[in-house]
Amino acid sequence: TVCAWASKRVGQPVKWTCDRSEAFLCDAHGRDHVTHAELATDAEGHILGFRVATRANMGAYLSTFASAVPTYLYATLLSGQYAIPAIHCEVDAVYTTTAPVDAYRGAGRPEATFLVERIVEKAARELGIDGAEFRRRNFVRSFPHQTPVIMCYDTGDYAASLDKALEMADYAGFSARRAEAEARGRLRGIGLSNYIEACGIAPSAAVGSLGAGVGLWESAEVRVNPTGNVEVLTGSHSHGQGHETTFAQLVSARLGIPIGQVTIVHGDTDKVQFGMGTYGSRSGAVGMSAIVKALDKVEAKAKKIAAHVLEAAEGDIEFKDGRFTVAGTDRSLAFAEVALNAYVAHKFPTSEIEPGLKEGAFYDPTNFTFPAGCHVCELEVDPETGVVEIVSFVAVDDSGV
Repeated sequence: TVCAWASKRVGQPVKWTCDRSEAFLCDAHGRDHVTHAELATDAEGHILGFRVATRANMGAYLSTFASAVPTYLYATLLSGQYAIPAIHCEVDAVYTTTAPVDAYRGAGRPEATFLVERIVEKAARELGIDGAEFRRRNFVRSFPHQTPVIMCYDTGDYAASLDKALEMADYAGFSARRAEAEARGRLRGIGLSNYIEACGIAPSAAVGSLGAGVGLWESAEVRVNPTGNVEVLTGSHSHGQGHETTFAQLVSARLGIPIGQVTIVHGDTDKVQFGMGTYGSRSGAVGMSAIVKALDKVEAKAKKIAAHVLEAAEGDIEFKDGRFTVAGTDRSLAFAEVALNAYVAHKFPTSEIEPGLKEGAFYDPTNFTFPAGCHVCELEVDPETGVVEIVSFVAVDDSGV
């Protein structure tokens, strides 16, 4: 605010950069919970219930997203990868004399995973069941799965991630490695973490239920020029994730054109239509889905144009590897040729098909996506000095298609 005021006052750009000490003291902090949790199981190690009471520090002032993080983004993930029939969570948000908290690197989901995996491991040890086996015994196996805490998981294969991680980490050989470490005077341990995420933050109905004043859909526009070059306008703004490459790869593969013919435009309010931005792991799941929907429209219109140019029925036009082909024949047109014909507009009735090849789409998903995975860490501790050495770390992440 001061920078904007000063810039206007002196008629020059004004920039202020904080030092690291100021940033650590004053920037929004990530997470601060004090939690009491209880897990109930039967004698065979099947989880029956999970009860959680959390006090979440908001800091001295309430920031933009603070209260949603330890509630909607934390409590709703407390089922983890497990089929837990009953879950109760109470969250009390408290003000303190510390810096405000806000959404930071995962926001709520890491806290949930930490809590679930710590208590699952504790339960396995108290019951005398191997940690991996205890987890496997309680995995969700039937989908869709409605959890007791709002979320409905659409699909997943948690055992596959666990099996792959255990294989890569040579979990079966851990006992021998621990014995060898003990012979050297070292303590060796191994730990598992099976996480689930709620990504693609978007469903307008979901955020509307929280009182949001706007939907969280995403938009895209695909403009095909007469040369066959493609300009994509997206509301998902890149700030270092590489959208310019990933989005272009999607368009290149879908249209069968070189990636160099694709330009991604974001953040230009002179050109880009409305968009909701990048956060909540939504750029791929929501932003790219909007692009796919726009590409669907481009392909559908291009097939109509190709049918007229090739003098064939629209239903006989196939599109593959950048060519429109009359099924069962060698008559075809390259994507660029159809793009040119779209603008020349001589060979199709413009009363039925508008000239040009430019389509837009808005995408509002009906659910989150639920990536999941398994991480395995093996480490050694020097009992005399307390120095810890991470011997191996294996991560298997299933983010879907």
